[in-house]
Amino acid sequence: MNELRPQLFDIAYRMLGSAAEAEELVQDAFERWAATEQASVASPKAFLSTMVTRLSLDRLKSASVQRTTYVGPWLPEPLHTRVDAADSKLEVSERISLAFLLVLETLSPAERAVFLLHEVFDYDHDDAAKVLGRSPAACRKLLERARKAVAAHRPRFAPSREAHRSLVEAFIKAVDAGDAARLTELLHENVRSDSDGGGKATAARRPLQGRDEVLRLWANMTRMRPPDFAWSLVELNGWPAVVVTLGGKTFAAIQLETDGERIHAIRSTHNPDKLARV
Repeated sequence: MNELRPQLFDIAYRMLGSAAEAEELVQDAFERWAATEQASVASPKAFLSTMVTRLSLDRLKSASVQRTTYVGPWLPEPLHTRVDAADSKLEVSERISLAFLLVLETLSPAERAVFLLHEVFDYDHDDAAKVLGRSPAACRKLLERARKAVAAHRPRFAPSREAHRSLVEAFIKAVDAGDAARLTELLHENVRSDSDGGGKATAARRPLQGRDEVLRLWANMTRMRPPDFAWSLVELNGWPAVVVTLGGKTFAAIQLETDGERIHAIRSTHNPDKLARV
């Protein structure tokens, strides 16, 4: 049964945007499975998938209330990943990217669930309906709305991994050198910067929008950093990204959204509760 944990985690993580909560819900589902009359269950996978999805839907109800009191911008918890050579095609990385998780945040919980089950995990309408406890017709309507919303919010650009990595490396080099001219070249004119500190770490409490405003923050980063500050290039959510350490301890995770030529978004997570898995 443990072979089901990765997919169950993937469902919960994409639903909630939190690896910690996803692990908690998967464990909860397995505990409920252990207390079930297992001989009467035709498909353990269907049972556990249904349980994790429904637990995620319940958790989202309380999460929506908590988000209203969250200090500053909220970002999904970054997740250290490793895309194998056999799975390195673009759609695999896109389906776990931070940008994709933020697109999912624009959907209602039910829309998010049916979209993930159908589009990411290849459930048919009947199976998705059973998981959600809805009719196939209702699930089709939810999926139609979800597809339209995802198409409207999904980034229009799809860079190659190589081009994206080059931009991440160029960004690190420019910020490290305090090279405002080079940063100006790298940033799109409508670039946005979000910093998630959650009230537990120093971070901008509102999004920064536009090249000039974003440049003022990042071009001066070198002046503000202590001597034990270090950058590391890693893979987060399927894409090359940056982890910042202070004195050997993780301080921030920085993920860029690019088109392969310019940086359209900078998303930095500083909340220590969200840095355990980078």
